[in-house]
Amino acid sequence: MKKLEFKTNIMCGSCIQKVTPYLQKADSVEQWKVDTSTKDKVLTVEGDKVDEKQVLQAVQDAGYKIERK
Repeated sequence: MKKLEFKTNIMCGSCIQKVTPYLQKADSVEQWKVDTSTKDKVLTVEGDKVDEKQVLQAVQDAGYKIERK
């Protein structure tokens, strides 16, 4: 399974709820989580065929900043 990590500005549970439907629509994403306890608010995405561009677009569409870690 492929694993990608990104820095985001997803800060809290409410932010996670907002981005959830966007990441669920990304068919290459099988699992994901955000570590809001770290400075970089790291989003970890996993999937056999996870598409970096698709993840970047999904988070941006939800209104958050994201960059590859």
